[in-house]
Amino acid sequence: MIVMQHPRVVAAAFLWLAAAALAQAQPAAKEYEPKPYQEGKDVVWLPTPQAVVNKMLDLAKVTARDTVIDLGSGDGRTVITAAKRGARALGIEYNPDMVEYSTRAAAKEGLAGKVRFMKADLFETDFSDATVLTMYLLPDINLKLRPKILDLKPGTRVVSHAFDMGEWKADRTATVEGKTAFLWIVPAKAAGVWQLPQGELALVQNFQMLTGTLRTGERTVPISGGRLRGDQITFSASGAAYRGNVRANSIEGTVKSGATETKWSATRGAAGPAPATMR
Repeated sequence: MIVMQHPRVVAAAFLWLAAAALAQAQPAAKEYEPKPYQEGKDVVWLPTPQAVVNKMLDLAKVTARDTVIDLGSGDGRTVITAAKRGARALGIEYNPDMVEYSTRAAAKEGLAGKVRFMKADLFETDFSDATVLTMYLLPDINLKLRPKILDLKPGTRVVSHAFDMGEWKADRTATVEGKTAFLWIVPAKAAGVWQLPQGELALVQNFQMLTGTLRTGERTVPISGGRLRGDQITFSASGAAYRGNVRANSIEGTVKSGATETKWSATRGAAGPAPATMR
């Protein structure tokens, strides 16, 4: 039996077949590929060389116990490298195409579900969970972020490729392939007047550096070598070496004079405002 098709049905079928053939003939859309010097929200994008990424994470001594957050994560290589060391890793990136690219790159490395990339503005994002903060940003961006970074938990390690933090001098630097990596350790807030059982300790803080005086009885002497490394405080006074840990408004530690080592402690009524150079 011969079935006669309606002309409109035949035309529609022809058009569908033609469209399908055309779609097959057209090449698939290419996946996004970032290009050096492409414009971003605050900076142009340049990748950090892998050797520098490795050195930055070495400087920060990243382990599986860390939470690494990369500010301006770009192609995701720092986040991916940190995750390969076992760390929890998050990339914050404003460009949504970069976020998708990084997510694909992580999946290709077998890290899907083990790292995360989010589209967000650095200045509006909470990164206080970081134990290690990494970045490759311009100096003015570093300075704008500096107050927020200084409010992170004492001991947080901060690593920057190429650019510093102005008056806040790095605790360590390293050079690889002609590129410099900077490391800072967020210091506790120790400025103010501290009461000791035997006297008073007055501290002035300039980032991780400390100056001040120690009063015992009627005698007041300047301290020397005052420094903070996270919440660890060290200084000398009258030939004695003081070490301790700053916890909010208390310090507990040891003081060594000659061969004798004893415990010392101090309390502060309320933390005063940080000096201007701490901002």
